[in-house]
Amino acid sequence: MNPLSWLGIRRRGLSPAQQQRLDALPAPQPLDDTPLDDCRFVVVDLETSGLNVNRDRILSVGAVVIENSLIDLGSQYECTLYQENHRVTESVLIHGIAPSAVADGVAPADALLDFMDFAGTCIFVAFHAAFDHRMLQRGLRDELRHRLRHRFVDVAELAPMLCPAGGRRQSLDEWQQHFKVVNQQRHHAAADALATAELMLILLSLARREKLETLADLDSRLRHWRRLRQARIGAM
Repeated sequence: MNPLSWLGIRRRGLSPAQQQRLDALPAPQPLDDTPLDDCRFVVVDLETSGLNVNRDRILSVGAVVIENSLIDLGSQYECTLYQENHRVTESVLIHGIAPSAVADGVAPADALLDFMDFAGTCIFVAFHAAFDHRMLQRGLRDELRHRLRHRFVDVAELAPMLCPAGGRRQSLDEWQQHFKVVNQQRHHAAADALATAELMLILLSLARREKLETLADLDSRLRHWRRLRQARIGAM
């Protein structure tokens, strides 16, 4: 629930219908004792106009849902966003989103409302999640004046933590190859989200083998792993 709604304040630029939808968005899932098997994970991938989180904009959002330790193929989100004055950059060569697709895209405020409504009460999952987190955070702030409070889990951290045999693999392509996950449309938001979801299922299985049963267990292990990694880096 948006606290400003109690004061009868509507965010600038939003229609009454958009404000009502924003106020009705569900609360995020905390990193608590919820069993991993009972958690709703929303695996998200963003394609953007570039890699500058302060300047570039979201062009496409793709997401799939993991519930009951299964990928729900009937519950997916894919949308291209309209961005005014969008310019062709070298990023087009990577993600292949043509200017015409952006020109025909959904208004950002509506697209992001749709996405957050789709996400619901969840934990977001992404590969190199810090980038997706900051881009989504900025998009929600700029378009909706909304503060993103959902937590993110980074597959790029989970993979080496739970599978040290993976060595020094760092990219999504390398981990896909290691776990034999096929991605036919790399750098396509929906396809990358699905591939990342497949990786997440494998990692959740590995987590259970290590007796990590809840979100709190997973978060605690990640915090410990980060401290050890930082200590090793500091000792070099």
